[in-house]
Amino acid sequence: MSSSAPTAKLADIADLNPPLAASLSDGDDVSFMPMAAVDADSVTAVNRETRLYSEVSKGYTPFLDGDVLVAKITPCFENGKIVQARLSRRYGFGSTEFHVVRPREDRADARYLVHFLRQERIRRQGESRMTGSAGQRRVPEHFLAGLAIPLPPLPEQRRIAEILDKADALRAKRRAALAQLDTLTQSIFLDMFGDPATNAKGWPREPLTSACHCYSGGTPAKENAGNWTGSLPWFSPKDLKQHDLYDSEDHINETIPSTTSLKLLPANTVSIVVRGMILAHTFPVSVLRVPATVNQDLKALLPRKHINAQFLAHCLRVQNIRALGHVSESAHGTKRLDADGLEKLQVLHPPMELQDRFDDLVKRSEQAQSALRTCRDELDALFASLQHRAFRGEL
Repeated sequence: MSSSAPTAKLADIADLNPPLAASLSDGDDVSFMPMAAVDADSVTAVNRETRLYSEVSKGYTPFLDGDVLVAKITPCFENGKIVQARLSRRYGFGSTEFHVVRPREDRADARYLVHFLRQERIRRQGESRMTGSAGQRRVPEHFLAGLAIPLPPLPEQRRIAEILDKADALRAKRRAALAQLDTLTQSIFLDMFGDPATNAKGWPREPLTSACHCYSGGTPAKENAGNWTGSLPWFSPKDLKQHDLYDSEDHINETIPSTTSLKLLPANTVSIVVRGMILAHTFPVSVLRVPATVNQDLKALLPRKHINAQFLAHCLRVQNIRALGHVSESAHGTKRLDADGLEKLQVLHPPMELQDRFDDLVKRSEQAQSALRTCRDELDALFASLQHRAFRGEL
């Protein structure tokens, strides 16, 4: 593509949020795609369910197989939930938080457009143009409509999209390999120790609150925040994605003064989220590999001498769904895993040599994950470079 390729506004080459141009009967099957079915890491979203038209004819966004879906609400848009819909039926319905982009077949290729819209610079621009209040901010349709799209001939658009599709497929393979390693340690745990709930292997077990010293986190006073020297790592729920392990200071996003009154937690402290909306969906558990502090939405667990920290973390992770069953909700709607809920979680007590052997296997898995993450990051950088060159006419 020449760098002098013409440009066109998106509204001139695609229909935005078109109405349903079909007459469907209440008993017709249609594809259904909620926002949760869209993976921000993927360029394509495939529907996993169908519904009757009568169930979705009101209160949902209509679209067709092959349309481009753009999440309009924060943080879905910024995270990259921008995909081409591949449906099992011609007609689909989904979240009202989707903008629908339907390329005009004689002007634009859908795969070309989806790759263009997924660029980080486009997402940054869209974020700056959002309207609405905090937590409910949305990308307006007129932002998409006014985007200037480089518009080479259709064969060239398809060639560029094919190159980007192939590069993205390599990234997907690395992500899949990482996901398999994530589940590998859980499988090893279950094979070695069994499910803590049923305890089929007959290990001694005890409540979590007996197996650990439990400490609550907090946030130091910020009157003198501008004078903070920032010498202690300080973690909050946004830092604790499930299965993340903090191996070095490279992972530290925030620090607080060394003079804070918060307890300094030693390395190999297990940390869990005990408050916040994240508990509606998952139960994040992490092992802090550096001395640190945590905020008030986290609980720090210091294992007693007969419990290995890595073993404890995985013992809690395999109880993820069960832990969510112990989550309560305050009158204000805040999700909490309180002391009673923590006490209901069981910790197995197998021999230390077996726990230590599991810890060694986890370390080997982490080394493999680290190598894959490095490869993934390199592929991400390559893909970003290809995107940049593609839409500057340099591929």
